[in-house]
Amino acid sequence: MRKIIALLLVFALCMTTGAFEMLAQSGAEAADDAGGFQILKKYFIDGGWQFMSLVLVCLILGLAFCIERIITLNIASANTDKLMSQIDENLKSGNVNGAMEVCKSTQGPTATILYEGLRNANNGPEAVEKAIVSYGSVQMGLLEKGLVWISLFIAIAPMLGFMGTVIGMIGAFEKIATVGELSPAVVADGIKVALLTTVFGLVTAIILQIFYNYIISKVDSIVGKMEDASISLVDVMASNNVFK
Repeated sequence: MRKIIALLLVFALCMTTGAFEMLAQSGAEAADDAGGFQILKKYFIDGGWQFMSLVLVCLILGLAFCIERIITLNIASANTDKLMSQIDENLKSGNVNGAMEVCKSTQGPTATILYEGLRNANNGPEAVEKAIVSYGSVQMGLLEKGLVWISLFIAIAPMLGFMGTVIGMIGAFEKIATVGELSPAVVADGIKVALLTTVFGLVTAIILQIFYNYIISKVDSIVGKMEDASISLVDVMASNNVFK
């Protein structure tokens, strides 16, 4: 498990670097000889490593959670039609245990709740529906696991950027008070820090929000398939006189 998490973090860091390089390309025309990574590094340092590091950590951890959820949800997206056809074939021949074995050998939450429904076949349709609803709630919670952390990083990243903006502006005004005059050269550094931290924070939030919306749509799709399969299971069991 630790190795998987480490690989996810490394992959997320690579994606992070690529995302910030895309951001840095806006200033690449002025420094074509520097290269994308050098421009990114320069912007990162100019923005102040304290807050830029925190924003980078938010992006890396957020991407790690996103990648883990996407991999898990792709595994959970079983072929529901094929699963139901195999269950129907077994139930037509009266082989409830065979249908249960099909569910056990299939990965994903849909197969899990169908297995629980078949396991309660001898207790009547009400028991089957109750088991499906109960285990459906459990599987729903497992599908949404980790989403709260992704939403947290989406909220924190721009906040950190705005905090860096405020601190940069405070530094700019302190320089004005120290020098005693208002000139672009005096406040340029502070304003630059303020703008860079805001941009990086917003870019982080945008990237994570895109992944978050994709994951939510994936969860909704899986839940819809689970509900359709549950209704189909009860109908198939009733048509094949499985209930006793």
